Amino acid sequence: MIKNIIFDFGEVLVNWDPRRLYVPYFGDAAKADWFLKEICPYEWNAQCDSGRLLAEVAQERVDLFPEWEKEIRMYFDRWIEMIGGEIPGSADVVREFKERGYGIYGITNWSAETFPLVRHRFPVFDLMDGMIVSGEDHVLKPNPEIYNLLLSRYGLKAEECVFIDDNPRNAAGAEAVGIRGLVFKDAAQMRADLNKIVSEE
Repeated sequence: MIKNIIFDFGEVLVNWDPRRLYVPYFGDAAKADWFLKEICPYEWNAQCDSGRLLAEVAQERVDLFPEWEKEIRMYFDRWIEMIGGEIPGSADVVREFKERGYGIYGITNWSAETFPLVRHRFPVFDLMDGMIVSGEDHVLKPNPEIYNLLLSRYGLKAEECVFIDDNPRNAAGAEAVGIRGLVFKDAAQMRADLNKIVSEE
């Protein structure tokens, strides 16, 4: 019986997109996309999500590409400009299931240094009964350890949980430890999928 719903944060509850900063800066979407692929790729940012210090990670990149120092340092100095609003309708789904008595939790790949900048900016986070932030615990999705950490920290049973993430690999990671995994498309689909799962119980 499903008793708990676990949400990813970025692109499920809130929008985060480095292009929000770099497309206006470069004035050229193609150049911004090149920069975010070759100079500051997602894999580089993921080092911060795993717990490394922003300053350390940025300096390593500056050492590799000194001609891009200004733009590299912008990534963290102006990081908040990468945040959009809430994903339309998602907070309503969280609130609805909270009011129906389900435990509400979160697992996110997010830097311990940048998450505090948004923690109190979006009320949806106040609905959480608990959360795991990868940068605080030094483990990333889809590593099974991060899902098991949530279960053990909050005394949850895998078979009583469902996890929603926009990345299929992360949903599969949850499935690997016995948690039902769903891939997020939009809030309407998420509500329909969750209602279908709980009605099957």
